[in-house]
Amino acid sequence: MNPSQAALAARYTAAPESQQVTDLASRIAWVVGLALVVALLYWLMREGWKWRAVLQSDLPELPQAPAGRGEPRLVMTGRYHGSTTAGQWLDRIVAHGLGTRSRAELTLTEQGVDVVRPGAASFFIPAGRLRGARLDKGIAGKVLTEDGLLVITWEHGGRLLDSGFRSDRSAEHTAWRDALRAMSAPEPAGTADDPHGTTDAAATTHHGAAPSRGTAPGNPEKGAR
Repeated sequence: MNPSQAALAARYTAAPESQQVTDLASRIAWVVGLALVVALLYWLMREGWKWRAVLQSDLPELPQAPAGRGEPRLVMTGRYHGSTTAGQWLDRIVAHGLGTRSRAELTLTEQGVDVVRPGAASFFIPAGRLRGARLDKGIAGKVLTEDGLLVITWEHGGRLLDSGFRSDRSAEHTAWRDALRAMSAPEPAGTADDPHGTTDAAATTHHGAAPSRGTAPGNPEKGAR
């Protein structure tokens, strides 16, 4: 038997190597550590949500639909994606359940907008508190397609709020926007509004600050003399 044959024979006759034994203790420790990190992140998010609700505790209870709402002008089914301070798409409003995303059915009448949310707090936007509407693509950490969101601006408790809705049939958004704008009262002068991702900027842009004293618009040199 030549050396190569001997080496081949030794290879097949050698005892099989045992597979490396899994370190069960370290595996368990790793899983437990990961679970603790996830639990800590969840707890921090929950505490942050509760603290935001405390900061917004001055917001009054949400208005409810009156007994006589009038004949429906428009009806929409879809999803409610949240509310923020108007023009600040990341400043989420969580008080009174406004931070909870849910299914929603909207009914527009001459009295206002009735928002019915199964499993969450329903509310009513009186016509006198409507301040505008636009098509957008993001609100409260939710980003959708271009013009994928109907944002209703309304006043509640001395604040201007943006509430975002997405219809099951996005083609309805334009009709809703136009109808809401026709019913909306003008916003107070000097209200800032720079919505993220707004594609209807011309309809929601507010007047900027007045020129400084002694400065003529379009000719800054006159004020310097």
